[in-house]
Amino acid sequence: MGKKKILVADDDKNIQFAFRKTFEKDGYEVVSAADGQEALRKVDSEQPALIFMDVSMPGTSGLEALEVMKNNDVKVPVIVITGFGTMQTAVKAVQLGAYEYLIKPLDVEQVRVVARRALEMVSLRAEVEDLKARLTQPVRDHELVGNAPEMHEIYKIIGTITTTPNETNVLITGESGTGKELVARAIHNSGPSAAEPFVAINCTVLPENLLESELFGHERGAFTGADRRKLGKFEVARQGTIYLDEIGDMSPNLQKKLLRVLQERSFERLGGNDAIRVKARFVASTNKDLQREIRHGNFREDLFFRLNVINIILPPLRQRTSDIAILAQHFLRKYSQRLHKNIRAISEAVLKLLQIYPFPGNVRELENAIEHGVALEKGDVLTPGSLPLSLTATGSLSLEKLDIPITSTILRNARHDVVEAFERKFVIERLAAHTGNVTAAAREAEIERQSLQRLMKKYNINSGDFR
Repeated sequence: MGKKKILVADDDKNIQFAFRKTFEKDGYEVVSAADGQEALRKVDSEQPALIFMDVSMPGTSGLEALEVMKNNDVKVPVIVITGFGTMQTAVKAVQLGAYEYLIKPLDVEQVRVVARRALEMVSLRAEVEDLKARLTQPVRDHELVGNAPEMHEIYKIIGTITTTPNETNVLITGESGTGKELVARAIHNSGPSAAEPFVAINCTVLPENLLESELFGHERGAFTGADRRKLGKFEVARQGTIYLDEIGDMSPNLQKKLLRVLQERSFERLGGNDAIRVKARFVASTNKDLQREIRHGNFREDLFFRLNVINIILPPLRQRTSDIAILAQHFLRKYSQRLHKNIRAISEAVLKLLQIYPFPGNVRELENAIEHGVALEKGDVLTPGSLPLSLTATGSLSLEKLDIPITSTILRNARHDVVEAFERKFVIERLAAHTGNVTAAAREAEIERQSLQRLMKKYNINSGDFR
């Protein structure tokens, strides 16, 4: 039996060479292609067991080639690689059947692990390729932005969810301000039911009796003041998405009724007897620890299991600080257009302040800060003087100015997060003070240069950004 073949489709000769050296050492035969058309020809002629496909290639792109392969029902796992990815690219790749999605620069060991896993799971990969999904452009006002590895994992999960039926429920967890509704909308807008309604319900706003009427609707005469039939959110959603925001605050009585709807996929309007089918997907979100709420008797365990079919955990902004500049630029464009301003760029001083600030309010707080800055900025470059005082205030320490994010009710977890926020801020300030000179910064901090470098690696800080 001959060696298994791996096809590497990339117009970069150095990438081709690196893959060849890596996999030939592992006993595989490596064949190369420089564009999408050549890759498609070699899929037919070489019959590879695995394909690495670059997104950007001359002529036919990697995604276009992947689409042709999907349409031709090619049963070969494809690992998409790209120099710079977006949510749309990641979701598109998954929906077109990509087994995995990797960002350059590539780690050799990661490539080996992913290749081995793909070759071991070809049968599972074939099942995924058979699933059909349609990508639509998300609404720009609700665009999910981020290029950190944690976000690309979320994009891939979103792509996978859109290939499942609406009966598959999703639970999104994360701190306030991390963008849970944006993820819910991305699931909806990227799926085959994007043209159907997206119905959002905040479980904290309305009292129980009004919320029940909002969800289930009511018949005429169901209660005092019900002078006509009203359709509930479950019915209005049709085959779209029902988004239950802050599900952890739902009353025990409504939790019980929601569980019945999820079990039976049907309900009755208040005052009615006719069973109405629920065809929409349920997506719930919370900033609470539902496992803790279950232990304290505040949330039903059976409802948790019904909702938590697929769980998406959104990281706080302090854990994906590499996205701060990308998000800031996104919000700058958004509010410059909305407020009819002509602000072209963000100053380096502002970017450094944003990198230092811990953002206890996460992405929502960053967005508010940029909106505030755009509204007050008089020039065409965003400067520190236009930012909210909380980002720029200095002077004597006070509880208000410490801005210490309390991230957990468990002391050791909260202490760990505060220490990490302090370490990161300390390293950034020292490097900024010495214009990126690592030796000088370490000397002032009275630590070994290697210790400072380890902290820089831990928090993904590049000394070149301060020169």
